Amino acid sequence: MLKTYFQPFKTDISDIPLPDKFTFPFYYEPHELSILAAKELQKYLTSQTDFEHNFGLQENQTGLVIGKMFGVLVCQDKEENLGYLWAFSGKLAENNHLNYFVPPVFDMLQQDGFFKKEEEVLNAINQEIESLKKDNNYLLTKEHWATTQKKATEDLQNQKERIKQLKIARDVKRQNFPTNASPTEIEAFEYELSEESKKESILLKKMTKYWNYQLENAKKEMQVFSDKITELKELRKQKSGELQQQLFKQYAFLNQNKKLKSIGAIFDNNPPAGSGECAAPKLLQYAFENDLTPIAMAEFWWGQSPKSEVRKHQQFYPACRSKCEPILEHMLEGVIMDDNPFLENPAEGKEIEIVFEDEYLAVINKPAEFLSVPGKNVKDSVFQRVKELYPEASGPLIVHRLDMSTSGLLLIAKSEAIYKELQSQFIKRTVQKRYVALLDGMVASDEGYIDLPLRVDLDNRPNQLVCYEYGKPAQTKYKVIERKEGKTRIHFFPISGRTHQLRVHASHISGLNCPIIGDDLYGIKEKRLYLHAEEITFNHPITKQNVTVFKPANF
Repeated sequence: MLKTYFQPFKTDISDIPLPDKFTFPFYYEPHELSILAAKELQKYLTSQTDFEHNFGLQENQTGLVIGKMFGVLVCQDKEENLGYLWAFSGKLAENNHLNYFVPPVFDMLQQDGFFKKEEEVLNAINQEIESLKKDNNYLLTKEHWATTQKKATEDLQNQKERIKQLKIARDVKRQNFPTNASPTEIEAFEYELSEESKKESILLKKMTKYWNYQLENAKKEMQVFSDKITELKELRKQKSGELQQQLFKQYAFLNQNKKLKSIGAIFDNNPPAGSGECAAPKLLQYAFENDLTPIAMAEFWWGQSPKSEVRKHQQFYPACRSKCEPILEHMLEGVIMDDNPFLENPAEGKEIEIVFEDEYLAVINKPAEFLSVPGKNVKDSVFQRVKELYPEASGPLIVHRLDMSTSGLLLIAKSEAIYKELQSQFIKRTVQKRYVALLDGMVASDEGYIDLPLRVDLDNRPNQLVCYEYGKPAQTKYKVIERKEGKTRIHFFPISGRTHQLRVHASHISGLNCPIIGDDLYGIKEKRLYLHAEEITFNHPITKQNVTVFKPANF
């Protein structure tokens, strides 16, 4: 079996040195060996006839398009022979097992496995529930119950209305009763009215008792079916829970010390859907099971981009955070990896520049790869720096933010009152901002408008998704400045201010489909992100004059 999955390089790799450390899976530039392994996998995908899957790469292709994340793991066997493993995330061509690709950690599709057997039991329960819901006798009892409820409500309401009207009539009679009547006549008159009132009240009680009896019988008829449906639903819930716990135990992940840890233990019995099905855990699991030493790893997208995410054909991507990070933390325990860049201070050795300042506010130029506010692991930020610059300043200081990777102009308020005034302008969208960016590709139209609502990718923070159901409105105007050598220099005028708005609007297939150069989330990493907030116009809270500050990009 080992020969099927562990493949030698078809390219001469004798001159390529091995990396000193294993790949940090959540932020990396693929090693040369990983790139070669990926190219050999991509060559196979282009020419293979082993399976059929609609990646959406053929012209005029119809049907459901499903792009796929693939992974490669460069590793050594016990004899130090170098080779690689391949894997795909989830299923491929509706299969878990395909030639050359490592198997899943646990195969839910195995026909004689417990999952399929229990799935059949659950399906049978579901069918019985649906059959009962459609049973003609059940539908008749439901209809009888509803009709009885309606008749009871109407009948009792009519009697209550009758009592009300008779009371009004009695009051009229009292008003018209002769004032010179004798005490005996008055007593007889009041007795007659009282008896009439009692009679109607007694009738209402009898009617209520009658309808309660009718409703009780109707409910009992219906409950014969509804109780059975509830009982089956409880059984389904119990069976489903037992199956889930059994799955949690079966999904157990190895590390280099052969230590197993179940997905239930890793996620405290609440794993996100699809956990353990990504390429990275599959690759490492197979390597550790077969005494292969991991050397380097990379994952790439193959196929059309999904409608929500930004995924480019053949482009490398890091492992997802929500589903993979807790699993890989266990699997890579003790493996010497590249440094975690999220623990490093990207602002080290960089300075902020004051572009405009008076006694009330300032506008600073933030360098690229510099946090606007303190992060989870790194506290150095514009906020920390301006606190040191203006120790007497009160209030939040930072009026708005820029992505860490974006350079450009930021407004600083020196007091809480000024902060609130400027914040109000941002909320009312009276502040005008202009960004300049360099895009990887040729934008066809000279100017335009992008309207793609955004929300955070819950499985892969801080990435954003285009989502028309739950996304927040995000609009951007743009104007092309120059097209040259396959690149487009462009001005962006954001109307809203969502996280990563310009980056997603530039890169997404429904936006400009041209990522910003250097975008390590939605494009290809370079020495920096070529996005700069170069101009801002606001109304000065004290002078009430419009202020425009400009700082050109250095790219």
